[in-house]
Amino acid sequence: MSTETEILAEVEALKGRFSDTKALYREVCALLFFRFGVTPTANKLYQYVHKGTMSTPAEVLAKFWDDLRTKARVEIDHPDLPPEIKVTAAEAIASIWRQATAAARGELAAIRVELQADQERVRYEQLQAEQTATQALATAERLRGELTSAGEAIKGIRIEREAEARAHAGTAARLQELQAQLEQVRAQQQRTQESFSGDLAKAREAVDAADRRAAAADKRALLEIEQERQARAKADKQVEALRTQNSQREARERQAALEHAEAVARLQSQCDAASADHKAMQQANRTLEQELRGAREQLQTSQQEAAHYRTEAQTVQAVLEKLTVSTRAPSRPTKKRAST
Repeated sequence: MSTETEILAEVEALKGRFSDTKALYREVCALLFFRFGVTPTANKLYQYVHKGTMSTPAEVLAKFWDDLRTKARVEIDHPDLPPEIKVTAAEAIASIWRQATAAARGELAAIRVELQADQERVRYEQLQAEQTATQALATAERLRGELTSAGEAIKGIRIEREAEARAHAGTAARLQELQAQLEQVRAQQQRTQESFSGDLAKAREAVDAADRRAAAADKRALLEIEQERQARAKADKQVEALRTQNSQREARERQAALEHAEAVARLQSQCDAASADHKAMQQANRTLEQELRGAREQLQTSQQEAAHYRTEAQTVQAVLEKLTVSTRAPSRPTKKRAST
């Protein structure tokens, strides 16, 4: 089963579930974008649903992009970051969404105006052609009636040939004239049909040109989305670099703690040896006790620094998890978001 066939089957199923036209268009938007990876446009939505006017899918599509932009907004909260950097980072992605939505709306409005103008012109030209064809048919019917009357006159003239010889000649001339007029009407009708065919071909070319412009607008929207994805990949690389730096910092903290533990062990050994000869080495014992207190203070300071580093690591990890969830959200939607 092809992708187009699957989309049509899913849309038919949604038609049975949703009676409201706007709700149905909103569900079809979510189906195309999240499940099949197709960027929805007003033209595509109307082709699949065939309900309402062209303004209905355009309005629903604009609301869909606004909701998606709001849900995809990233909020950065870190105690060490200045407020200006927080605002800039949070608004960067939102600005991309606003620009893409505004460009898509402008292109869609221009295409809709051009398409409506082309349709009105084609309808007007078709109406004129139909009126011309109707007039030609009426003329042909009138000429056929005149030709029938002439035939009946000819029959009467044949009965009275000898007495109506001159009338017969006049009637024959009239018959030839009517036949010439009939041929002219037929030729005019043929020209009218050819003109109508030419106008219809021009209208089809205009519709094809509008479809090509719509496809170009879709390509531009996809290019802007790809640029946003590249920006997110760059942010992921920066987050990975911060994670590596955090791991290196933790390794240095563990090494410092190990060195302090070894220093404490050495000092404790010296203290025990000095205690065995307390009377003879009292002054030396005081000196060792002072060194031990200094080492303990240094150890306490190192432990406080390690606790501070661990707090920073937990904060960075929380930011990483929030960024990871935000960057993965558009590619794996939940059931709740798909029903929005």
